[in-house]
Amino acid sequence: MGVEIEMDQTMTGWQDYQSYIPHRNHTVVGTLKILPDVWSPQLDNQRDILVYLPPSYMHSDHRYPVIYMHDAQNLFDRATSFAGDEWEVDETLEALSGEGLEAIVVGLPHMGAQRLQEYNPFPQFRNGRGALYVDFVADTLKPMIDRDFRTRRDRAHSGLLGSSMGGLISLFGFFYRPQVFGFAGVMSPALWIAGGAIYNYVREQPFTPGKIYLDNGTRESSARKMNAILADKGYIPGTDLGYIVEDEGEHREAAWARRLPDALRFLLRD
Repeated sequence: MGVEIEMDQTMTGWQDYQSYIPHRNHTVVGTLKILPDVWSPQLDNQRDILVYLPPSYMHSDHRYPVIYMHDAQNLFDRATSFAGDEWEVDETLEALSGEGLEAIVVGLPHMGAQRLQEYNPFPQFRNGRGALYVDFVADTLKPMIDRDFRTRRDRAHSGLLGSSMGGLISLFGFFYRPQVFGFAGVMSPALWIAGGAIYNYVREQPFTPGKIYLDNGTRESSARKMNAILADKGYIPGTDLGYIVEDEGEHREAAWARRLPDALRFLLRD
């Protein structure tokens, strides 16, 4: 009883997702919270923030790793997905809890027409604002999450994960703010942005300890070149670098949902 009362106090302002966004076709499972209208001084805009809490959260005093994920509309709920499918992040983590793997997931919705700018770290291509977006996550959002939830705050237990443009900004963020983020999930990344500028960017950054999961399907652009660059930098395949190629995998949420369990196993296991 005392533990649950304490957590209710620390989560002031956070609301139950399904109550805040009533919809008869929700597909959310587990505990999902929402904090409306979180302001970004870096980007001069505001968005709702979603937080998935693992099954043991309300019944323990444990602290948990945190994964910051992009395109939150598609992560948990088919009712809000703009693509028709969802990643099934909540279902996946509910199942992985049975293997002893639990994490808090912070979902950041994209900002519609601003999505390409915010997930693009290269200003020379369509006025990319990706560095400011990562600064928002690192300097505004992470302190808020660490204040309101029982997190493991060190970089080894704080990471970024996304697909397509979200994969690009996750990889960039790992190297751009290495003091904050210690792992990255880079699924079907849009490596072609700004003429492939991410290749030289990654080559030029110093080696930073951490884990990087990388993947693509055979029916979309390959990430094999980036995998080779990362291996050349010193990331060890199978240890701190995971690269998966899914046969017949397409560039869509259903494919990322299929690959998500193994991605999380790789990133979350010590």
